[in-house]
Amino acid sequence: MKIVKYYFYLYLIINTSVLFGINNSSYKINHLEPPSWWTGMLDSSLQLMVHGENISDLEPSIKYPGVIISSVQKLKNPNYLFIDLFFLETVEPGSFEIIFKKESKELIKYNYEMLKKRPSSNRNQGFSQKDVIYLITPDRFANSDPENDSINRLKESSDRKSKYGRHGGDIAGVIDNLDYIYDMGFTQIWLNPLLENDQESYSYHGYSTTDYYNIDPRFGNNLLYQKLSVLASEKGIGIIKDMILNHIGSEHWWMSDLPTQDWINNGAKFKISSHNHQSVHDPYISENEKKDFTDGWFDRTMPDLNQSNPYLAKYLVQNSIWWIEYANLSGFRVDTYPYIDKKFLSMWGERIINEYPNFSFVGEEWSNDPSMVAYWQRGSKRYDSYVSYVPCMMDFPLQQALINALLSKESWNSGLIDIYKILASDYVYGNPYDLVVFAGNHDIKRIYSQLNKKIELLKMAMGFILTTRGIPQIYYGTEIAMQSSKDHGDIRSDFPGGWKGDKSNAFNSKGLKSWELEAQDYLKRLLKWRGKSEAVTKGSLIHYKPSDGLYTYFRLFNNEVVMVIVNNNKDKKFLDLERFKDILKGKRKGVSVCDDKKINIDKKINIPAKTTFILDLY
Repeated sequence: MKIVKYYFYLYLIINTSVLFGINNSSYKINHLEPPSWWTGMLDSSLQLMVHGENISDLEPSIKYPGVIISSVQKLKNPNYLFIDLFFLETVEPGSFEIIFKKESKELIKYNYEMLKKRPSSNRNQGFSQKDVIYLITPDRFANSDPENDSINRLKESSDRKSKYGRHGGDIAGVIDNLDYIYDMGFTQIWLNPLLENDQESYSYHGYSTTDYYNIDPRFGNNLLYQKLSVLASEKGIGIIKDMILNHIGSEHWWMSDLPTQDWINNGAKFKISSHNHQSVHDPYISENEKKDFTDGWFDRTMPDLNQSNPYLAKYLVQNSIWWIEYANLSGFRVDTYPYIDKKFLSMWGERIINEYPNFSFVGEEWSNDPSMVAYWQRGSKRYDSYVSYVPCMMDFPLQQALINALLSKESWNSGLIDIYKILASDYVYGNPYDLVVFAGNHDIKRIYSQLNKKIELLKMAMGFILTTRGIPQIYYGTEIAMQSSKDHGDIRSDFPGGWKGDKSNAFNSKGLKSWELEAQDYLKRLLKWRGKSEAVTKGSLIHYKPSDGLYTYFRLFNNEVVMVIVNNNKDKKFLDLERFKDILKGKRKGVSVCDDKKINIDKKINIPAKTTFILDLY
């Protein structure tokens, strides 16, 4: 808690930085970012963005041991200054004044804070196959602080009656339910964006950033986010930040005073993206068509950032590093990954990995083509000279194959063979074990509803996701079989028990229906087992082509063997074990993970209908 108190005082300093100026001076600083920095960084340079009316009239100076102004960049827009700093190895943590002068007159003094980088931060372990990620839409999870539901200075107020409005969920709600998340067996929390999103409507989802350095007050504040990270870490849970490098919100303060004319693509005028993901790879497409994808706006309220602008590129890199260090993050999830400038992504990724070698980040390439997803992953063989540093990618191809498989009739070319084919294509990836595997997320119709509200299919999907290769991610509410239409507001509905007066409470299981309890108990049991299984969290995968509606695979680590049989038939099936004798040698018995029943590993075993049957072999 001492850390939290320290940063509380720091937060007050940063966010109420007194701008001591000469009386009657018309100059003031509206923004100075990053708001603080750290000694001990691998990169000894820093670029400050200073924004204020006619601020370029002033000359900055600093008198602090170890801090040197290497250059001052003035733009055509007189309201911006970019100050390049260089830090000597001798620089010590502390605060110093940036003095802004005009004709030798001191007009503004700005207090800037240099903190000491955490000694262990560059050794922090990101997320990996040992983890299970719990994805939360914070506005819809739990409302522990109704006082912040509406903020006077922000445009959109709380309206829980509207499925597109803000419902009041907040960081305090996540903190208050960390015990639930831990008890379920989740080890990482990915929160949809928490940064300020001051749009007039539909702002709850967070993907239209209007301030890159401040948590939206309706969620809490920077200190509370930092506190969440501290308390989660005490339970062995990491925090994954949702990063949006591709676009901002149309109400971002930049939009009323752009630093440069090319800060926003297409001359800051709305032009929708083609959303043609293939255009990045198409060898026959024109350059203009490529730009229609990468330079087009994702949406009318989401202006597209031009990452080829060197000032903006550096701003985004520094912002990413600032949040890693400030909140002690374990990872990023990077939104709309292929829409972002490729050269920037390579530079950004290299800078992150150099500073934090074990840090994890996962890119979102929403494509069902493994080759298109693999292109972006570090270590993949590719057709051009592009260099990638992103260790993980979201496995959309496997997600779609899983749904198709469970809903299809078994035949030679449909059903479980869809899963097999996708996994058989893993040779295109740099490391398929670093893919994030999932059955659903905040953009996809709830998995339980996709599977026709059949609890046995939901359990099959969860059993597969938690035992196949990769890093599992579960969307909040999946554990209680939450339902939805395809509508985003419906997909991101409120988690029962997160609001005072809710009729049911998933946090303590009170008032849940029988199938909701069944789903919750099943997933909790599976998560607890998975956390202890080195075969699943560290091991390799060996699978066999599906036959007769049965798909069998193994997870292996040292002498530990887990056998998984997916039966997609409406009836029970007997599985002949002769085919697997090379894996089963020495193993005589197995324990069913779902019910602790002991099974003799003989010539044949009985596999119940519509089941992902998981056995610990011994």
